[in-house]
Amino acid sequence: MATNLKNLSEYDASLVASAEKMKFGIVVSEWNPDVTEELMNGAYSTLEKHGAKAENILVAHVPGSFELTHGARQFIKHTDVDAIICLGCVIKGDTPHFDYVCQGVTQGITELNVKHKIPVIFGVLTTDNQQQALDRAGGKHGNKGDEGAITAIKMVALTQELKASKK
Repeated sequence: MATNLKNLSEYDASLVASAEKMKFGIVVSEWNPDVTEELMNGAYSTLEKHGAKAENILVAHVPGSFELTHGARQFIKHTDVDAIICLGCVIKGDTPHFDYVCQGVTQGITELNVKHKIPVIFGVLTTDNQQQALDRAGGKHGNKGDEGAITAIKMVALTQELKASKK
C-alpha cells in the first residue's frame, strides 16, 4: 500500500505483543541524519512504548544506507538480539547511484533474512526528494521508524510462537 494512503505510525496496538522480554538492535545510517535520527527516535520510543527496556535496545550507526547490511550482520554475529531494525534514507539524485544503493541494501537485508534465524527489518526510505523523506520521518505520513519497530516486535513474537509450537 502506498504511504500516501496510510500513516506509517498508525496500527492496532492490541495486535502487538509485549516487547518486555525482547532484545533489539537498531542500525541507523548517518547519511541524511535529519531524517534517519527521527526514524531512530520513532523506532526507539515505539519499542519502549511496547515494553522493551532501554538496556535491551542496542543502537549502532553506520556511514550510509549501503552499510546497513554489514551493521546488521555484526549484530547477528556479536549480540543476542531477537530482531534488527535497519533504518536509512536514500533520496534520488541525478545519477544512477540511487538505484545501486537501493538495490544493494534491499538485496542485502533480504539475504540476511534468508540466511539467519532472526528477523532483519527493512526500514529504509527510498524517496524522490527531501520533503518525501521528512513526511515519512515523523511528518504527515507518520514515521517509518515506528513501523519498523512494530514489525520487529511482531516478527519476534511470530518466531517465538512457532518455536514454542515445535516443543
